[in-house]
Amino acid sequence: MIYVLKRIGALIAVLVVSSFIVFAGMYLAPGSPEQFLVQGRTVSPEVLATIRAQYGLDDPFLLRYWHWLVEVVQGDLGRSLLTQQDVSTLVMSRQPTTLFLAAFAAILIIVFGVGLGVLAATRSGVFEKLVVFGSNLGFAVPTFFAALILMAIFGSNLGWFPVSGSGEGFADRLWHLTLPALALAFPGISVVARITRTAVREEQGSEHVIMAIARGVPKQFVLWRHTIRNSMLPVSTVLGTQIAGLLASAFVIEYAFTLDGIGSLLVNSVQKKDFAVVQAIALIMVLAFGLINLIVDLLYAVIDPRVRLSKGAAR
Repeated sequence: MIYVLKRIGALIAVLVVSSFIVFAGMYLAPGSPEQFLVQGRTVSPEVLATIRAQYGLDDPFLLRYWHWLVEVVQGDLGRSLLTQQDVSTLVMSRQPTTLFLAAFAAILIIVFGVGLGVLAATRSGVFEKLVVFGSNLGFAVPTFFAALILMAIFGSNLGWFPVSGSGEGFADRLWHLTLPALALAFPGISVVARITRTAVREEQGSEHVIMAIARGVPKQFVLWRHTIRNSMLPVSTVLGTQIAGLLASAFVIEYAFTLDGIGSLLVNSVQKKDFAVVQAIALIMVLAFGLINLIVDLLYAVIDPRVRLSKGAAR
């Protein structure tokens, strides 16, 4: 429990520091909210003064940050400068597409990344070489290029999947988001497959596995009970990092496939300097990244009881 409380405290500290960096970064960037609101028109100094007073732009920087932080803690993410909509409502309306896409890609990473890594470690030969070649390809191919290739082959030429829109309903959404999820998951599958293969191979050479086989324990039992289970500790770390990074990488895919998700909203908001929306989305991404890493850390004790024992000894 103490460990969990410490990690939650560390997450809150990270959120505060990140929120300050995001808030400062937006206000240090070229341009200003009043310039965006007047849209290049010539307005009187009185109008500019009214706008600055309305948005508190004349207040000291730290005071503006404090007001914004207090409102965020109370659940008020502000209003969009572009549409004058409540930012919470705006983000929530885009959330289903991004969450579905990230969850779909996460499942692909877990199933294909771990599955291919285990098979490559246990089956030497052509299959292992194919997995190694595929993982190298995944490292080398950028996400947006993978998206273009998938769109050209399976969308435009074969016509199996749509190349735009997020669909409605579970089945239609699954069909529309298959190519985006594959493009988004491709680098993660490559990384996880390689790490899994290496981790399983190292575990196969460990002393307790060799001793178990020497004592006549069935190989399949040793494989699943000792080898794969113990090798999942480093794999879970990589999985957590890759899955947490999906939300940050989704904006490229959403922009390429013209999806109505949080990522495309972030891109449009950055281009138009919609401060409140950018700050809110950046904060949500940091929160999601921190929560996923916290969950991964807590899963360590479930995957490997030795971790739980070492923590108890440390206390």
